[in-house]
Amino acid sequence: MKLKICGMKYLDNIKQVATLQPDYLGFIFYEKSARHFDTKVIPELPETIKKTGVFVNAEIDFVIDKINKHNLQVVQLHGKETPKYCNDLRHTKLVSMPLPIKIIKAFSIKDEFNFDVLKPYETVCDYFLFDTKGKLPGGNGLTFNWNTLNKYPSTKPFFLSGGIGIEQIKNLKKFQQSIASKYCYAIDVNSKFETKPGLKNIEFLKEFKQYIITK
Repeated sequence: MKLKICGMKYLDNIKQVATLQPDYLGFIFYEKSARHFDTKVIPELPETIKKTGVFVNAEIDFVIDKINKHNLQVVQLHGKETPKYCNDLRHTKLVSMPLPIKIIKAFSIKDEFNFDVLKPYETVCDYFLFDTKGKLPGGNGLTFNWNTLNKYPSTKPFFLSGGIGIEQIKNLKKFQQSIASKYCYAIDVNSKFETKPGLKNIEFLKEFKQYIITK
């Protein structure tokens, strides 16, 4: 099971979190977010950590600029981006990398979810991400009913997100024994590991990552 730590903001904290060797580190390029990454440069990270830019209904040129500027390997689209938008982004030539950018398309769930909306995205993104529907596009600190994913009709790997913290470890173990977890590729954590927006608690993350490794 892969681990993505999202909402990184402070340079020293980013360096500390990077020592834990998560698989993905997420940087939010959305001004309305309390975790908006407005620093000029992301610190140098180990090659094993994929730098992920999170965007919400951004112009493609803005996304491309951030990809090239920060050498992002992955883009997470957390708004109402269309399949055409995803396809156009995939086929854009990038200065920073010769291969198409990896795309995570996020969808919000409350109690029910119409999985038919996934079909047009099957061929234009690499992963899905399921988060909790709330007032903000992400980082609401709330979980959704993971049993909803028992009806997941796709074979595309997905990220499980939304209010996941230390207190969810037992529930995660149950989830991993369910049908719903078959295509769960990664756990995405954010607000439940913070002392304030964007500042992550290293000890909590260490404990949680140990669970991920020894699951």
